[in-house]
Amino acid sequence: MNVGMDLIVDFHTHINPPEIIEKREEYLTRDIWFGELYGDPKARLATAEELIAEMDAAGIDAAVTFGFAWADMGLCRLANDYVMEAVACYPDRLIGFACVNPRCGAEAIQEVERCVAGGLKGIGELMPDGQGYRLDDEATMRPLVEIALAHGLPILTHTSEPVGHFYRGKGTITPDVVHRFVQRFPQVTLICAHWGGGLPFYELMPEVRRAFSNVYYDTAASLYLYDDAIFPLAVQLVSDKVLFATDYPLISQRRFLKRIRGAGLEEGELNKVLGGNAKKIFELGETAWKESVLSSPSSSTRASKTS
Repeated sequence: MNVGMDLIVDFHTHINPPEIIEKREEYLTRDIWFGELYGDPKARLATAEELIAEMDAAGIDAAVTFGFAWADMGLCRLANDYVMEAVACYPDRLIGFACVNPRCGAEAIQEVERCVAGGLKGIGELMPDGQGYRLDDEATMRPLVEIALAHGLPILTHTSEPVGHFYRGKGTITPDVVHRFVQRFPQVTLICAHWGGGLPFYELMPEVRRAFSNVYYDTAASLYLYDDAIFPLAVQLVSDKVLFATDYPLISQRRFLKRIRGAGLEEGELNKVLGGNAKKIFELGETAWKESVLSSPSSSTRASKTS
């Protein structure tokens, strides 16, 4: 990697334990939402090693990664155990988030505490439709928000559009639901997956812009949802809040990078989207990130490809 090169962070990737991948048919029946999303044999599941291999091939330095948002907390723990193992194996490449079901109350809070002790840095991806609660239900969400604030953890949630084509897992976490959540919990750092279902455009409204000062938008699955014109348009609206995210293994990182680099963003804005905004969330300086990544064997591989 060239020393002057800005780092690239994929803010939304999924990994699953080999046990779940190998026994996929069994797990399809254990969770309705998992069955909905992965009932098609073509729907990919990936291990941590496969994610790292894709990152190396794409020239991506770090990735935020998490398991599946199971309704059952026992399965959440299984997924989180694997993410903690992956982060321990690749501490300079992976930033792990904890999947929990807020509907499980104290059990979910205890799991967040366990995962923080195990090195995870955030909560998510939340999947309210599949886990049986509403994001704007204050009683359900307050304990999770309080533990997030206590540890300085961002929360990442699935969101979707109230209009447009149907797709598996689309769900009902639309901009109005997110707005109600933010009104109740304005202090927590919230990352809305999939462009927040179109929320960046509502930030043209001054009252929404003020309320959403701690809200970010990831680009996960964008290639299946929007024309590539969304990249420069969204950056024009919320340049400091757009996070490069692929939803790997749904979309390959190499394919996504090619598209976003060809979308007409100026170099400075592109660098912010690809990694600068992510570094701000984790309050990590440029030197810390570069020292971490430059110390890894994969970085020397990238350097030989890019120098």
